[in-house]
Amino acid sequence: MFIGISGIIGVGKSTLTQDLSEWLGYEAYNEPVKDNPYLDDFYADMNRWGAMMQIHLLFRRFEQHQQIVWNSDKGAVQDRTIYEDTIFARMLHEAGFINQRDYDTYLGHFKIMKRYLVYPDILIYLRVNPKTCLERIGERGRKAETAITLDYMENLNQGYEYFIDEMTRYTRVLTLDWNQYLEVEEVVQRISEMTADKRKFLRDLRK
Repeated sequence: MFIGISGIIGVGKSTLTQDLSEWLGYEAYNEPVKDNPYLDDFYADMNRWGAMMQIHLLFRRFEQHQQIVWNSDKGAVQDRTIYEDTIFARMLHEAGFINQRDYDTYLGHFKIMKRYLVYPDILIYLRVNPKTCLERIGERGRKAETAITLDYMENLNQGYEYFIDEMTRYTRVLTLDWNQYLEVEEVVQRISEMTADKRKFLRDLRK
């Protein structure tokens, strides 16, 4: 099956993606961060690079999403789905970092891409206090993220809450309190409970 891991910056998506993929024997699809040519410039000047940053992420996530679909014979765990990109784009637009023309162009691209997308079989939402996430961001020490503020994180968290509420109409959403990390075995058990007697892939979860 296709599992999406969702949550605000610093929540711990990458770690769970790796742990869950290893436990289930699935392919891990990591967020394209390390090789993002816009990341440093974006955090240094959001007005200048906001739109290009989002367009770049959109095409990279679309490319990754297609890889998941084409490799459908093997399960996938994805660190942040393409659908979540719209949260960041909308926030940048509302904050004045992306003008209306560029935002309309972004949405136009996303709407066309959406025709060729499939929703994850289950979306795992890691819910964490924004202040806790900001502390975790500081601990991992990425230079590009030093400018992130608590106000930004709180706004992002609100956007995610709206997003998750909407996604419940399209797929199964498993919300986990991630202020304290859970063992991967517990996460697998929660997935099993949510999908019990409804999917043939349950045998994949019994490891």
